[in-house]
Amino acid sequence: MREFISFQIYDVALFKKQLLKWCAHFPKYCVLDSNLWSGSDNELMAAAGSVNEITPENNSFEELKKFHAAKKDWLFGYLSYDLKNETENLSSGNFDGIGFPQMHFFQPEYIFILRGDKLEIQYLSELSSEKEVENIFNEIDRIQNTAYRSPHRSSVKSSLSKMEYLHAVNKIKHHIRLGDVYEMNYCMEFFAEEAVIDPAQVFLKLSEASQSPFSAFYRSDDKYLMCASPERFLKKEGNKIISQPIKGTAKRGRTDSEDNEIKSLLGQNEKEKSENVMIVDLVRNDLSKSCNNVTVDELFGVYTFKQWHQMISTVSGTLREGVDFTEVIKNSFPMGSMTGAPKVRAMELIEQYEKTKRGLYAGSVGYLSPPHPQPLSKGEESENSQVNFDFNVVIRSILYNQSTKYLSFQAGSAITANSVPEQEYEECLLKAKGMFEALSISAKPLSVNSYSSIETTP
Repeated sequence: MREFISFQIYDVALFKKQLLKWCAHFPKYCVLDSNLWSGSDNELMAAAGSVNEITPENNSFEELKKFHAAKKDWLFGYLSYDLKNETENLSSGNFDGIGFPQMHFFQPEYIFILRGDKLEIQYLSELSSEKEVENIFNEIDRIQNTAYRSPHRSSVKSSLSKMEYLHAVNKIKHHIRLGDVYEMNYCMEFFAEEAVIDPAQVFLKLSEASQSPFSAFYRSDDKYLMCASPERFLKKEGNKIISQPIKGTAKRGRTDSEDNEIKSLLGQNEKEKSENVMIVDLVRNDLSKSCNNVTVDELFGVYTFKQWHQMISTVSGTLREGVDFTEVIKNSFPMGSMTGAPKVRAMELIEQYEKTKRGLYAGSVGYLSPPHPQPLSKGEESENSQVNFDFNVVIRSILYNQSTKYLSFQAGSAITANSVPEQEYEECLLKAKGMFEALSISAKPLSVNSYSSIETTP
């Protein structure tokens, strides 16, 4: 049974660093950090220690449904992009240097929920006592804010040369002219072999530099995710389903005047608006499989983050009676902002033109709540439909396999009939900039003259 104790936090920024260090001795843990974003219910959620877990290889969504029904508790976990092969008749044959399973969820021993300066620690009373949890809080509070060890020098390369990238974009545009697709998300990988990093340090640098609302740190044994995502995939609260696709990115200006001009131009950019509305239509179609009354609450909203401006639209719907939480997720997965449209044909072309298996990149990390004890409203009588959840889109992220020392991050853009290949390449480099900087790699090579191999600097 879940019990909880509340504590006062006097230095939230310090506590988040202390908690991350304390979690490090667990082979399974997850930290979800909203960075004070107003659209989040919590400042931070963290789950540490695995009491039970699931890593299904087939029928993953059905297995997740059964697992949650059996535990009736909080679950934290991820969905990899390659679950597409279960939602559609597709396959993934590209190289995978990281090796994340296609799905992993765990029932945590401890859950930390930070709202403002109030911390709630939830624990399982059959495993821990109130006194033990108080000792845990005191232990975290005593952790010194010492510097993490610096990452070693390593070499990062691109899976594509610039010329290969430009050639591929032109071929994708040919598919668009033929009518195969009208938009496709095309990504390129940056990777390092024999990389030695401190994942927690890299995450802190990445998160602090971007302050994104859907940042996440995930450890599953020797595999790590360091994520600074600005994008929500799907949220369920009661019988309301919300999706907030992003299409449209612009850099921040050097002065307030320049910054405001860039933001204004992004909001007026017809190409970006065209890309955005295509994905909004796709999301509306996906949500209509699970919901009634699907509406576009906001179209072409421009939001400012520390490193960039983003064009974000919000689509919502009312959950249809009899649809459980796994169906909602499955009916929308993978998210349209990371595929293109039509979705299935776009995913076929992604497999054809990308060099690397996406894995957890372009997937999702988040949580499932316990079922609510009482129906929230009419149409939510089943236990499964009483489950709330919130999942991000895994972008602006670094993946790391500590055993093989393989490190990977990807960046992409939406290719349409109006795409200029050089500009799409520059957009990929803009999106990758934060990851390079988090790894203490010079951003100087990030220009239209970049080479396939990008070396680090001390």
